[in-house]
Amino acid sequence: MFPSLFVILLSVSWKSSSTLAYPSEGFLHCLSLHFANPTSISKLVYTQRNSSFSSVLKSSAQNFRFTTPSTPAPLFIITPLQPSHIQAAIYCSRIHGLHIRTRSGGHDFEGLSYTTANYIVPFVVIDLVNLRSVQVDVEKATAWVESGATIGELYYGIAQKSRTLAFPAGLFYTVGVGGQFSGGGYGPLFRKYGLAADNVIDARLIDAKGRILDRKSMGEDLFWAIRGGGGGSFGIVLAWKLKLVAVPAIVTVFTVSKTLEQNATKLVHRWQSIAHKFPKELLMSIFISSVKSSEADKKITIKANFSSMFLGSIDELVPLMEERFPEFGLVRDDCLEMSWVEAILSTQGGVQLETLLERHQKTGVSQTFFKAKFDCVKQPIPEMGLEGLWPMFYEEEAKMANIFLVAYGGKMDEIPESEIPFPHRAGIIYSIIYVVDWDENENKNSKRFLNWIRRVYDYMTPYVSNSPREAYVNYKDLQIGSNNMFSCKGSYAQAKIWGRKYFKNNFDRLVYVKTKVDPENFFRHEQSIPPLSCF
Repeated sequence: MFPSLFVILLSVSWKSSSTLAYPSEGFLHCLSLHFANPTSISKLVYTQRNSSFSSVLKSSAQNFRFTTPSTPAPLFIITPLQPSHIQAAIYCSRIHGLHIRTRSGGHDFEGLSYTTANYIVPFVVIDLVNLRSVQVDVEKATAWVESGATIGELYYGIAQKSRTLAFPAGLFYTVGVGGQFSGGGYGPLFRKYGLAADNVIDARLIDAKGRILDRKSMGEDLFWAIRGGGGGSFGIVLAWKLKLVAVPAIVTVFTVSKTLEQNATKLVHRWQSIAHKFPKELLMSIFISSVKSSEADKKITIKANFSSMFLGSIDELVPLMEERFPEFGLVRDDCLEMSWVEAILSTQGGVQLETLLERHQKTGVSQTFFKAKFDCVKQPIPEMGLEGLWPMFYEEEAKMANIFLVAYGGKMDEIPESEIPFPHRAGIIYSIIYVVDWDENENKNSKRFLNWIRRVYDYMTPYVSNSPREAYVNYKDLQIGSNNMFSCKGSYAQAKIWGRKYFKNNFDRLVYVKTKVDPENFFRHEQSIPPLSCF
């Protein structure tokens, strides 16, 4: 059964003084005994009484929904400098009945890397911000990257060494590699090379027993699970070994906007049937939002931004588009040539390569309160279906809402669903990410926005995947289900509701691995993989 201390903690709110006193003293004393240099604790461990606690907690929280005064906060934030600090934190958390949240870049859509949805769960945050080295071997076309690094820091490290090597991770450079690789990770190169997790060839992980394991010592089952099975279930990944991929010295990008008055509906409809069939070297996505028809006109319309990265020249891309998508009318003046890393920067308003080293995005993406959801599409949505969706973006709640359509196909069609836990492969023509933002002044009425995105999601039901309605673990969504944090009874059946959506038939293998490597369910959160029996 649970340790007696844990039972006591569960009987009261963790915010009460009776809850805080003993764990604080006992946990810190435990760390002092297990840190190689006990004097470093004051610099690496933040308690709720520390004046920097709030700023450190919010430092990489990317969704402001989970930074309000009512959001459950950890008892401690630990910012380790070396693996032994993490081992000590795991050991002391176990004996004091504390849960662990592990944060890489802070982009968890439900904030589960630094908070909890349950007010009576006592927990600590291990923030990997100090563990972010990037080591690139150009000759072997490999790299080791620590989990606290961002995608931007990885891209910067590669670009410093080579113009023709890259890695197929995400578009947004402030995202942490630890979280993205754990869930799969797709980006501009995934139609050519697959997901980030498809290109991980080794890893170093600390398990629930505090052991540091590599691919050989952890075994192929666990190595399979950590590449797409989601973070926070199997251990803490310290670092990832990556297989780098070849890109041309010059790639071509374009962004072309079309409104409803410029035939956007028909172009989006046509895109659905062809974008997944383009050559692997071409990714064409669509960003859809509402805008004013003109500065002088209060009328609202829909704008679709068609964006693309092509691994080749303008001279190759324009004829290709004329052949495959003549209705779009792409011309040379719409296109720009640059390196692949410059292309990443250009999508978010960046110019200098050093921008990739910023852990907080200043341009391109606003830091707001938001809710997001995900869908997979297997058949083109009819024009009538699109036309029924547009009016929902004219509503007041949708003034900062958007949807992002990402074409699949290419390499994604070739990799089996069971290769890694991420199952969304052949048969999917594109995915949809729905996002609704709001600002601080509107947060007291946040239910309006949550209801809006739920209505959009419900409207899309006939047009998207079903049995299960697929979801992506890196776009966590507690509206599709969550675990019982306090009991193992029925945990598998409860988790299967959301687990099948994220992992389809791979869910059962993930449960098998979890049962083998963490049967006591030490690493857990609201959507972690459960063992078949916790104790």
